[in-house]
Amino acid sequence: MLVTTNWINDYLKNDVSPEEQARLLTAAGFPLEERLDLPDGDVRQDFEMTSNRGDCTCHLGLAREISAKTDNTLLSPSCDIEESNNPIGDEVSVENMEKELCPLYTARVILGATVKESPTWLKKKIENRGDVPRNAIVDATNFILFEQGQPTHVFDLDKLAGRKIIVRMAKDGETFLPLGEDSVEIKLTTKDLVIADEEKPVALAGVKGGALASVTDDTKNLLIESATFNPVIVREMSRRHKIYSDSSFRFERGVNARQVKPCANRLANVLLEVGGGKVCNGILQDGKELPNPINVTMRTSYCCERLGFEIQDEQIVEHLSNVGFETTCTDGVVTSVVPCYRGDIHREIDLVEEVARVHGYENIPVEETIEVSVPPSGGEAAGKQAVLNVLAGMGFVECVTHSLVSIGAANQFLLDNESPLLIDDDRATAEPALRPSLLPSLLTVKKYNEDNGVNNVRLSELGSVFVIKDGIHKESSELALILDSEEDNGISELRGVIDRIHSVLTATTSTTVTPSNDAPWLEPGGDIIFNGNSVGRIGRLSTAVQKIWDLSNTTHVAQLNLSSLFASFPPDVQSHPLPKQPAIERDVSIIVTEDVLWSNVFDTIMALGLPLLEDVAYITTFRGKNIETGKKSLTLRLRFRDATRTLTHDEVNAPATLASDALQQQLGAEIRS
Repeated sequence: MLVTTNWINDYLKNDVSPEEQARLLTAAGFPLEERLDLPDGDVRQDFEMTSNRGDCTCHLGLAREISAKTDNTLLSPSCDIEESNNPIGDEVSVENMEKELCPLYTARVILGATVKESPTWLKKKIENRGDVPRNAIVDATNFILFEQGQPTHVFDLDKLAGRKIIVRMAKDGETFLPLGEDSVEIKLTTKDLVIADEEKPVALAGVKGGALASVTDDTKNLLIESATFNPVIVREMSRRHKIYSDSSFRFERGVNARQVKPCANRLANVLLEVGGGKVCNGILQDGKELPNPINVTMRTSYCCERLGFEIQDEQIVEHLSNVGFETTCTDGVVTSVVPCYRGDIHREIDLVEEVARVHGYENIPVEETIEVSVPPSGGEAAGKQAVLNVLAGMGFVECVTHSLVSIGAANQFLLDNESPLLIDDDRATAEPALRPSLLPSLLTVKKYNEDNGVNNVRLSELGSVFVIKDGIHKESSELALILDSEEDNGISELRGVIDRIHSVLTATTSTTVTPSNDAPWLEPGGDIIFNGNSVGRIGRLSTAVQKIWDLSNTTHVAQLNLSSLFASFPPDVQSHPLPKQPAIERDVSIIVTEDVLWSNVFDTIMALGLPLLEDVAYITTFRGKNIETGKKSLTLRLRFRDATRTLTHDEVNAPATLASDALQQQLGAEIRS
């Protein structure tokens, strides 16, 4: 954005040097890119403009920024105008057929103007900014453009067919000749917005005026256009026809409808000064209702928190008022009416940024030292990663599958009081259900591998599952495991994996499995119990489900809900020195019925509170020769130890006998010799 120092100073009570202008505007967010000292003592400077600050693409806008950061007073030019008695409606009419693309179109008329060379003051401003003066009328429109940031245009009223302005879409194949010595006629499309008279387009809206209604030396009567256009269509037309102008640059950044009429009045005043004539009474306009002013509130406490230092409420109000916001503060809440030219302010944080800019980023205190604290290790993310690492070490391949499955697949993994959660999306007609379990997705992966000759895979996935239970949408996190194994070993292998997972998360392996028929996709199936609560399911995949996925190998699966354990990761691990004294171990083999679980055996012995007992460990289970049908042989190991001395066998005989007696009396066990 090219500006000159003297032109900016026209709107400031006290002149500001070029160096100080550059410093203040750079601090306000408009860095200086280039400077050129002119022969008459003026200085041309080029400041970088951000796309959201269309209000500063003019001298008045930059003067406002300088005024806000200093004690200098902003001198805004008057937009009052003296009209003649000649009604404008007698001279021209305006029809806006595209109010969405042109929210407001206004027209003023000046009769009896003279097109002549610009006065020295106007010519000098145009030249010093780097532009070529044309005549007083054209230079006046450029002057308003670079003063106010509002693009305007002047037509020769007598060249408008029917003395009428129509804002409409172009007709397909319609032609338009832009202004300019080297311009060539272009073909328009139905996507182009044009300003037309009753016969032809006379301007490409917001982009370029047309040669057929342009001002010449013979022009006497002027029609002043001041309007606002949709930024998107202006940008599209400019690029489509490769026509770039100062007007399109500003319309692409947004021009508020509330500034259209004041700028039309300001231009009319300048035209009267440089070209004479009389302004017709009234202003023609057509468009939507003017937008209501935007009100934004900001908590002063929030402002101080975001800035990182305390700033008084009165100073906040002053800073915002200095850049044109009508601001009040009540009970620590600032309410600001956003000026029409600030289309970038919508949220509380936007006001915080304004306070920071005006206060000066260089004035925000910076602590020389920063307190750094190491965040606590662990938490849910760390717990999940620890489990995935353990599974990878045990040969499981981690999968990440899609959360949508078919309704048929979802129905295989629902309990009696559950139904699938469906999404309303035409693109998901084949798989509209959010998975109630990770298993259907993993089974699809397993089937794909089997079809490609990859057998005996171990798969795992950790992800979200969804279900409607008792009419309520529920979402939870699930860890699913799948492995192929021999018929008798699959559950045992998965139990070992689950114990290892719990060891990582809790530093214990005290999980048990109780038979359960709740899950129809498992036969047999069981609930995994930890600290008295069910944390998941384990079992062999049912024959029916295996047939649906056409799996050849017997498949064992587990589903775990470990959210509470993830949240408390890492566990509180106690370290103890290794024992210095040897232990004495006694193996006990018992014959029990099939319904007796290891947890029953373990709890029975631990409830005795046997002295010197250090551990009760499961060894093996045997079924077969010499064991009656419906029974099993279970072997366990009792470990006794004294931390201070070596035990004798006689000292452990009594507690070992008590354990055997309790198993016989409470579980109906038979001791195998």
